[in-house]
Amino acid sequence: MVVLLSRLRCLAPELRYPEAVAFILLVVALSACGQSTPASLVENTTVPDNPPGVPKAMVSSGDVNLDGIVDSVDLGIVASNLGPLTEDNSLADVNQDGVVDLFDLNIVAREQGRRVLQPLQPMVVEPAFPNLSFQGLTYLTQPNGSEDRIYVIEQVGHILDFQNEPTVEESNLFLDITDRVNQGSDEEGLLGLAFDPGYQDNGYFYLYYSATDPRRSVLSRFSVREDDPSAADPDSELVILEVGQPFRNHNGGQIEFGPEGYLYVGVGDGGGGGDPLGNGQSQDTLLGSVLRIDVTDARIDDPYRVPPDNPYVGVPGARDEIWAYGLRNPWRFSFDPENGLMWLADVGQNQWEEVNVVEPGSNYGWNIMEGAHCFQPATNCDRTGLALPVAEYSHSDGCSITGGYVYRGLGTPSLSGAYVYGDFCSGKIWGFRYANGVVTEHLLLVDSDLNITSFGQDQDNNLYILDQFDGIYRLVPVGMP
Repeated sequence: MVVLLSRLRCLAPELRYPEAVAFILLVVALSACGQSTPASLVENTTVPDNPPGVPKAMVSSGDVNLDGIVDSVDLGIVASNLGPLTEDNSLADVNQDGVVDLFDLNIVAREQGRRVLQPLQPMVVEPAFPNLSFQGLTYLTQPNGSEDRIYVIEQVGHILDFQNEPTVEESNLFLDITDRVNQGSDEEGLLGLAFDPGYQDNGYFYLYYSATDPRRSVLSRFSVREDDPSAADPDSELVILEVGQPFRNHNGGQIEFGPEGYLYVGVGDGGGGGDPLGNGQSQDTLLGSVLRIDVTDARIDDPYRVPPDNPYVGVPGARDEIWAYGLRNPWRFSFDPENGLMWLADVGQNQWEEVNVVEPGSNYGWNIMEGAHCFQPATNCDRTGLALPVAEYSHSDGCSITGGYVYRGLGTPSLSGAYVYGDFCSGKIWGFRYANGVVTEHLLLVDSDLNITSFGQDQDNNLYILDQFDGIYRLVPVGMP
């Protein structure tokens, strides 16, 4: 601190702004105590970005250590590098005027807390848990308050959990319901898992699986065993909802609690090429839709309730549970924890795969459209009232989209704020950023050889990629050791 004060005294005469010197001293003191500068203090203190007589340079983001956020660490780096510019302190010259000084400190103090978007960059995939082996993985998640363990589901009807450590060597069988899961086709089986927001207290979780006799999709609640909370009780099943499936494909399967605590359910159009039963454009069926239900007080005689603000409540001929419709086979959706936007990938028919931002009451076009293109009829289709996808790709790049997440983790700053998704057939993984209704940046991150059945994330928003037969992977920037 003595050295820092001496540097400040040397630089202060150049400023001729006594209030600036006092301000920066306070900022540095707060940083030393691990505290951010109060926003009101920054807003009410006028300090220029550049010294008098120096042309305004291109001011950088203030993210001096390039970790994706401007914080007290950046402030400390600048403060400890005050003085003439050298090769070692060039990043600390935030305003690029040739010297690291109080003006640079001011910029960083003003920008504290702001996330900085680095350009998307190429990635590679590497095993996240190289000592574990799975078969037919379909999902990965983690309950609130359980950062030490990760849960995955296998299509055959297993839930397994394991320690959240890269070197882990064993997984635990948490639940086996193979006796009631039908895996009669590639698209049937145990497809979805969502832990109750109050799981740590009530032990509840929800599964979406395929059943037979008759063929149907089942949404059920289970709970952990009373005598052993590290294992689930297969006899605790409470059926919440059953949806008849006319064909063996297009089952959907994603279930997730939204920011407001309601359960969202993705249901496919019932299958068959081209939606022969017209379920996608019908509001009197649950098929081809995203549903939104309240399972807070679920019991046998009243398994769920419909939130009163669902868009089709009270609409003649429409199912109250529908949140959005016009979908073919929604394969994975997620909520951006920062802004609540719902991102959904819908598997295409013959030519186009698509990504949508889901809004309540919207019609996403299937089977009038496939992606942003007419499907039935093939030309001059009526697009009135249809919501178009945010992004799409043709079957020259793959054949079956797998939806992912908006990355909000801290480990890979170049992915911050990007929606990451992939293709089951080609193994390609893309990322894009979206702002004010448009895609602002879009990049093929990696062309892998994975059969991507799902993405997943843990409570720290770390992103994982699930391969159908070869385990769990993660994205790493090219060149990172």
